[in-house]
Amino acid sequence: RSLGELVKDMPVQQERIERVPAGWPLPRGKGRISSQFGYRRDPFSRRVRHHDGLDISAQKGTPAHATARGKVIKAEYISEYGNMVVVSHGDGLETAYAHLSAIHVTRGETVSRGDVVGLVGSTGKSTGNHLHYEVRLNGRVVNPAKYLSD
Repeated sequence: RSLGELVKDMPVQQERIERVPAGWPLPRGKGRISSQFGYRRDPFSRRVRHHDGLDISAQKGTPAHATARGKVIKAEYISEYGNMVVVSHGDGLETAYAHLSAIHVTRGETVSRGDVVGLVGSTGKSTGNHLHYEVRLNGRVVNPAKYLSD
């Protein structure tokens, strides 16, 4: 390909990069992983169940940031997840932010990486203040740890 073609494609490639989740969903230096993705003993039922995301413990009110550009497709209370935001990034990628004490976005809104989507809390089925963070690809949960480095 010619240099001109590569330069012409740069904005398209940049836009794609901005839609891939990357980085820590809380302010730098805030929070620690308290429960990993995968099978674990459920803190309520004591049965071994799959945990669909990462739990990141942090103080109540800590801002939760979108990890990529996308469109908010859900911003509501859902029984087990409590206050929850789901962002669609296109190409089958979604991120979810749950147990929020407050939601700062609305359905249909476009967010960019770093925008505050809500505040850490303990709503829904929760044992304490934390952010439950999920990454979904084509409707299936995947390990968010693969997307944490920026």
